Amino acid sequence: MGSSSSSYAPKTIYLDVDGKVQKVVFSRHCSPCDIKELLCSSSNIPRNTAIMMVDPEGALVSIDPTMATNSPNCLYKVVPMSIGQLGDKEDMFQNVLSQVADQFSRAFRINELKTEVTNRLAMLEKRVELEGLKVVEIEKCKNDLKKLRDEMTSRGGGRVNCPCKYNYSDDGKKVTPRRDVPNYPKYTLSQETIEALKKPTFDVWHWEHNEMLSCLEYMYHDLGLVKVFNMNPITLKRWLLAIQENYRNNPFHNFRHCFCVSQMMYGMIHLCDLQEKLTLTCMGILMTAAVCHDLDHPGYNNTYQINARTELAVRYNDISPLENHHCAVAFQILSLPECNIFANVDPEAFKQIRQAIITLILATDMARHGEILDSFKQKVDNFDFTNEEHVTCLKMVLIKCCDISNEVRPTEVAEPWVDCLLQEYFMQSDREKSEGLPVAPFMDRDKVTKPTAQIGFIKFVLIPMFETVMKLFPQIEEIMVQPLRDSRDHYEELKQIDDAMTEAQKKKTESMSLGGKKK
Repeated sequence: MGSSSSSYAPKTIYLDVDGKVQKVVFSRHCSPCDIKELLCSSSNIPRNTAIMMVDPEGALVSIDPTMATNSPNCLYKVVPMSIGQLGDKEDMFQNVLSQVADQFSRAFRINELKTEVTNRLAMLEKRVELEGLKVVEIEKCKNDLKKLRDEMTSRGGGRVNCPCKYNYSDDGKKVTPRRDVPNYPKYTLSQETIEALKKPTFDVWHWEHNEMLSCLEYMYHDLGLVKVFNMNPITLKRWLLAIQENYRNNPFHNFRHCFCVSQMMYGMIHLCDLQEKLTLTCMGILMTAAVCHDLDHPGYNNTYQINARTELAVRYNDISPLENHHCAVAFQILSLPECNIFANVDPEAFKQIRQAIITLILATDMARHGEILDSFKQKVDNFDFTNEEHVTCLKMVLIKCCDISNEVRPTEVAEPWVDCLLQEYFMQSDREKSEGLPVAPFMDRDKVTKPTAQIGFIKFVLIPMFETVMKLFPQIEEIMVQPLRDSRDHYEELKQIDDAMTEAQKKKTESMSLGGKKK
């Protein structure tokens, strides 16, 4: 399989400290100030000393994350700056002090201060009005939410005889509105990250939640969705935060999986040139469905829901209970004015967008895999991008590809996801055993291994689906289909090793048993 990008590897430089070689390692994302502190510490120089770094020829070396690396045979040297070199900085410091003093003197001019405060208050009032956060509206929202909670409580109280074994009203997450201006730290994406986001090789394990939120926000801006749907950028931030808060901390079905699927969708949009073939509304439907597709997933699949007769299974009549729940939570969040990214869309257009998103999220139920893929196979040889039915079928297949696309990624990115999925499977099978429910062999910790879990899935689900998509978009073969074939070969090799070890252990046990009988 392809190799992961090395852009996240730490950087190493070598210093000459009192005639000895000193190795210094730092992250490429460190600030210049952090690097200078590290260099001072490594060179036995007081922490806040102004320093410069030179190479063996005496040339200055820039102290920042992009500095050139060296070797133990070509050492850098860190030296404190002389008084003369600091002169310019002292002049600048004096200039800053003068400006601060001037600011203080102006601050005590009462009339000017009153005018400034009045102007700022007027601006804030205007912002509050534009954001729809007036006290009356907030109180109305509070009352509406209280009525909704009371109604849900009264409904739950009237179902005491429901034979559900997993009560979602107790440990499910509540959708909570965000009336404040979102304050997750702004992460400025580098050009390298922007380009990496468009590729299936993107390593999703290197990012914190606030960074993933910033990446998702960037995708919506980059695709032109903020403009075409006239989204309020603050509302987009609030919506993304609400989405993150409504993914549970499951081993697999969590917010990182949501980001993984959404990033793959963004990558396929670019790789397949979908912006040239589909409308911007279709782009918005694809991305939003990907972001919302597993909202509030409890970590137990549809088979468990139905067999255990949970509240979700009863509510949705055993028909894709989880996928229906994901849709319901998605539109519950969008029903909050402060989180409605489609607030400025025409009501009739919103109805169509809503129906399209529901169609895509429901398509992620693997029970419908054969039906959806067969339908696409019938259309792909004579595919018509002007045919609404054809386009809908394509969008369903695209979200399915993205949802189960981990094995498309490099081995070092994909394999940890297998561990996460097996952990979630084992949690479910342990619970099924304790409750006397049927246990699927591929979820049973006593029967499944990593190779056996993946080989059949890759051979009979992933490769046939991606090869069918490849007929329409041949450019995905090298970057998506070939890695799947490599992954299949990788797990088949692992299985052969496992089988050989098992056979050797079996013979050893039989030999020991026979030896014991002869004695």
